[in-house]
Amino acid sequence: MSQKQGKKIAPIPMSNNVSVVDLIDTYFTAYNSARLREACQLLTKEVFQEGVTVGVSLSGAMTPAGFGVSALAPLIRNGFIDWMICTGANLYHDIHYGLGFELFAGSPFLDDVKLREEGTIRIYDIIFGYDVLLETDAFIRKVLQAEPFQKPMGTAEFHYLLGKCVWEIEQQLGVKNSCLLATAYEYGVPIYTSSPGDSSIGMNVAALALEGSKLVLDPAIDVNETAAIVYGARENDGTSAAVIIGGGSPKNFLLQTQPQIHEVLGLEERGHDFFVQFTDARPDTGGLSGATPAEAVSWGKIDPDELPSAIVCYTDSTIALPLVTAYVLNQCPPRSLKRLYNQREALLDTLRKDYLIAKNQTVSQDSSEKTATYPCGTPIKG
Repeated sequence: MSQKQGKKIAPIPMSNNVSVVDLIDTYFTAYNSARLREACQLLTKEVFQEGVTVGVSLSGAMTPAGFGVSALAPLIRNGFIDWMICTGANLYHDIHYGLGFELFAGSPFLDDVKLREEGTIRIYDIIFGYDVLLETDAFIRKVLQAEPFQKPMGTAEFHYLLGKCVWEIEQQLGVKNSCLLATAYEYGVPIYTSSPGDSSIGMNVAALALEGSKLVLDPAIDVNETAAIVYGARENDGTSAAVIIGGGSPKNFLLQTQPQIHEVLGLEERGHDFFVQFTDARPDTGGLSGATPAEAVSWGKIDPDELPSAIVCYTDSTIALPLVTAYVLNQCPPRSLKRLYNQREALLDTLRKDYLIAKNQTVSQDSSEKTATYPCGTPIKG
């Protein structure tokens, strides 16, 4: 028999008391189960370690299903998530849990006309009352009228202030398990939204603008702050990880930090060191959600030297996330908290200074051979 590469598949019967770790390490042998195993092992052994700045993007209806409370909040508390990009819709539905509202498991085959008549909202097989939306909207509009919100700001500051309000309500109500937004506030994890107008939170911000509110969510602040976080990850031989749950706009906003640094600002950058994605999107349609890490290398989003360790697991994120969280919490000791929310200004100041220095550098024209440069004039190293 010819020599084969890889580990021999040696199946053994499953016991009635197999742990999550043993299930994944022993029985996830091939196809996307193997990719999930590889992701769990990479996250445990290399990504969720000291010196790695971990950014997580979140899309899809994950928080209505409770995963903000059950899976993501524990990862934050244990120091495994340093910053996030999240859809506004996920944060909006996450707030329901923080305010003590109830969502229920239903069926995807209910009569939606009847549900509308009854005042019931359906997200596939999750159902809840229309009053949950109205009361969440009322809470958001009330707190956004407070003085701290009456200015232009980025979404990290906005979500920090909003998370503080939700956290205070949780304390008053005695909510046992904090929602994602309140947990991020408590642990200093900045959360950005790539499209702040594309959610009920943004819709309520827009409604208040009609009443004269001075709150403006400035995307330029978010672009620069996220780039500064990734740029700062290199300090003291640190590395940067991109963990992508789903795809969509949050995925791009996480990955575009690298082109922002080298393509637009003209600063030397090699791309993210780690790439792990859980998605059900195909790569052959040209959409970003299914774009592979190999394609991202061509954009300078991923370090080409680290491409062999990049992992894409094609599966439903609602299956992958709880398994990954359970595995990691069993295998990884907690990390020290970075509290990047409190470091935003210092990180941005460093990025600004280095950018202005690079921009003002004079490129030598003595060479007879024209030097390829970034837009700001910094020579491109071959």
